[in-house]
Amino acid sequence: MLWFFLWIMWLFLLFKVITDIFRSDDLGGWGKAGWLILSLVVPYLGVLIYVIVRGKSMGKRDVEEARQREAAFKAYVREAAATGGTAGPAKPSGGSVEELAKLAELKDRGAITDEEFQRAKTKLLI
Repeated sequence: MLWFFLWIMWLFLLFKVITDIFRSDDLGGWGKAGWLILSLVVPYLGVLIYVIVRGKSMGKRDVEEARQREAAFKAYVREAAATGGTAGPAKPSGGSVEELAKLAELKDRGAITDEEFQRAKTKLLI
């Protein structure tokens, strides 16, 4: 069971390395091809070498991708709040979109907690 678990973990690492090879902007085509061939021809050694050589930048790319996804999500939420969204009513009955945007901005800055944000949002929407 232990060997099976370690093999599955290694497969996850292999797929992570392969996706990182293709995601990396600082590698050219030949560099990507070389790392890919090394990882596939000599898999255990290739993945180990890749993690040793490029592990730090691999983590940085993960963090940057997460930041970009979060920024895109926040932009989408702001856009949906400004247009009234597609699933809910066009305008909140008890408040305005601007007030909701101000509340979201206060929450993002840490001026209010999630609980305070939810209470204020509920008051605005009722």
